[in-house]
Amino acid sequence: MHIVLYEPEIPPNTGNVARLCAATGTELHLVEPLGFRLEDRYLKRAGLDYWPHVRLFVWPDLDAYLEQAGRKKRLVASSSRTGRAAHRFVFSRNDALLLGPETRGLPENVIFRTPYRVRIPLSGPVRSLNLSTAAGILLFQALAGTGLLDEENAGWDS
Repeated sequence: MHIVLYEPEIPPNTGNVARLCAATGTELHLVEPLGFRLEDRYLKRAGLDYWPHVRLFVWPDLDAYLEQAGRKKRLVASSSRTGRAAHRFVFSRNDALLLGPETRGLPENVIFRTPYRVRIPLSGPVRSLNLSTAAGILLFQALAGTGLLDEENAGWDS
């Protein structure tokens, strides 16, 4: 399972997602351009001292990710505007969860590169969730749905 952040903009959000990835053994892939430098102190602070445990990859564009790391992954685009509700979507162990930039989300030309699209159902006046919150919801839904939370060696079972 991968988390892929497409053009992330806010360092603390990416740092929080990195911590999530460290906690779950999930690879984190960042697609440039980034709205920050990897040396950013807010990025590092949000990831705390878990950075050595993050399998982090940075790609110049989505095509580079898809050609190399994403070849054997099923790209699942997340959008607040389209897609199947995440709790009704059938995830697979080889999914790459793609989330877009905080201020604008995934562009339509990226969303529709894949037939696999999910959304987190929201009610009320809120249009979207924080990127790291959305990543956590989707990742744990995917891990639970694929049985990966039930694995004997899953550290979060103890």
